[in-house]
Amino acid sequence: MNLSPRQRAMLAEMGVRVFLPEPVPGRDDVAPAVLEPSVARIQSPLTAAPLATPAARPAPVAALSSPQEGVDGLGWEALEQVVGDWASALRRKPLFGEGDRQPDWLCVGDPPVEEELRRGAPFAGDEGKLLDNMLQAVGTSRRRGAYLTNAFKCRLPDDREREAEEAARWALVLRRQVELLRPRVILAMGRFAVQMLLQANEPPGRLRGRVHRYGDVPVVVTFHPKYLLHNLPDKGRAWADLCLAKTVLRDGG
Repeated sequence: MNLSPRQRAMLAEMGVRVFLPEPVPGRDDVAPAVLEPSVARIQSPLTAAPLATPAARPAPVAALSSPQEGVDGLGWEALEQVVGDWASALRRKPLFGEGDRQPDWLCVGDPPVEEELRRGAPFAGDEGKLLDNMLQAVGTSRRRGAYLTNAFKCRLPDDREREAEEAARWALVLRRQVELLRPRVILAMGRFAVQMLLQANEPPGRLRGRVHRYGDVPVVVTFHPKYLLHNLPDKGRAWADLCLAKTVLRDGG
């Protein structure tokens, strides 16, 4: 490094010590070597290894890729595959539904909770036992005559904006399920089921006692079994709802 006396004095003032290379005996006639950047130390942005990035937040449902934009015309297997793909993209476990695929009754509940996901069945645990008893009382069951599913096909997201986005997508799946099942009556059990089927924000208790419509299928609103487990006096009102649905079936809607 060739430094003038002035440059050396400035570096000394800054506290920078300058070391001059010792001359190599017999090599005074050799020009100083030109140092090239070491490839091991300096990499092009194009060749440098990418930095690790934190796990990305699941994309909103509206941005998810799928085999086709909608679900119109899909059969059972293809529809269940789409549900699995969408839930996987959200990093959640899907819950499609279970029961008789030629039912009179379609029971639609709120988004699945841990017990339902663990058992792989909607309306599981104590609330499931209660619903099974209710259905048996009107002459049907989840094995014969009734199909059970959830408004959402996986657990709820953690914020309201994504909840609305996912509701729009799961509503397409529920619509296709209704088209495939062709039930004679739908029981809307709980707030989310009411919102998705009837596009209503009123609580279920205010929509009881009359017959609504989802397309050409009659809908009867009632309480979710989980609610009934904590509000025992309302079991009688829920029984009245099932009797109303039974009357709809008898009279043909």
